[in-house]
Amino acid sequence: MHRLHRRQMLAAMAIGATALAIPGRLRAKEPADMRPFLSDHGLPLGVQLYTVDAMAREDIRGTLRKLSAIGFRSLELAGLHGHTPHDLRAAADEAGLAITSIHLGDALIGRTEADTEKLVEDLGVLGVRDVVLPMFIFPRDASRGEDEPFGDFLYRAVHSQGADVWERTADLLNERAASLSRHGVKLAYHNHNVEFGPVDDTGRTGWEILMERTDPDLVGLEVDLGWVAAAGIDPVDFVTRYAGRVRQAHVKDIHATTKPNFAFRQDPAEVGAGSLDWGRLLPAAYAAGVRQFYVEQEPPFTTDRFTSLAKSAAYLGAAPAVQPS
Repeated sequence: MHRLHRRQMLAAMAIGATALAIPGRLRAKEPADMRPFLSDHGLPLGVQLYTVDAMAREDIRGTLRKLSAIGFRSLELAGLHGHTPHDLRAAADEAGLAITSIHLGDALIGRTEADTEKLVEDLGVLGVRDVVLPMFIFPRDASRGEDEPFGDFLYRAVHSQGADVWERTADLLNERAASLSRHGVKLAYHNHNVEFGPVDDTGRTGWEILMERTDPDLVGLEVDLGWVAAAGIDPVDFVTRYAGRVRQAHVKDIHATTKPNFAFRQDPAEVGAGSLDWGRLLPAAYAAGVRQFYVEQEPPFTTDRFTSLAKSAAYLGAAPAVQPS
């Protein structure tokens, strides 16, 4: 199995920190260099619905119609957004969007064969064959401090667990992936940047444990390119290293002001407005095996969320790329 050694990780961080500190260093010279990339390869532009979760909960049909008008054609869910599988599928069909993937937390991907069968039934309604565990097993006894930022809370909660949480997460991935694969469903893991920090006195990282302990034939990877860059790692090198195992990617940009860290911190940007070189990155991800690309943006937003998504879609060559009303 692939192993990202601590020495290599530290070297990558040093390179990434230098690159991210220089505005424009990683940015493609001309947006037109990569705009036709997805369409030239016959790939739809996707969006992760987490970006507009509050809107989706309030008005799923209106939200999906706006995303379709912007130019998105595939959809990755972050859970069910307060709706039933039937309602989500109906809204997606009406908007001309294909639901191609779903994020499900560890409490939702089940533990038993009965759980698997119920999940597979719901996935069938949605038309989904790809499930993604969006992060580590969340410590159930963790409590958030008053006025504590959510990212700081997540980092504190997982960091206090040491290597154990990563070992349990890897074991859960293996078990659930084996169960789901018997029904033709694939399971992958989605990274943030906390995975790349040391978790014990040996300097091992959560990512190392996941890669050592999970079965690469069963557990795929959904690489969040923005969070990889926020850890100070070159995302081109990263996706290339995991060629054949990475199947999906979050197309997420960050400003050059982002300081490399492992604590859920980044300065978010629309795709093309940040520091990542998409002219190199999209072809590298495709060569590594990525066939599902989902635009996602983290808060805080400097404008309306649909407007931000429209800017990202326009940069990526979506047609039509209109400003939603």
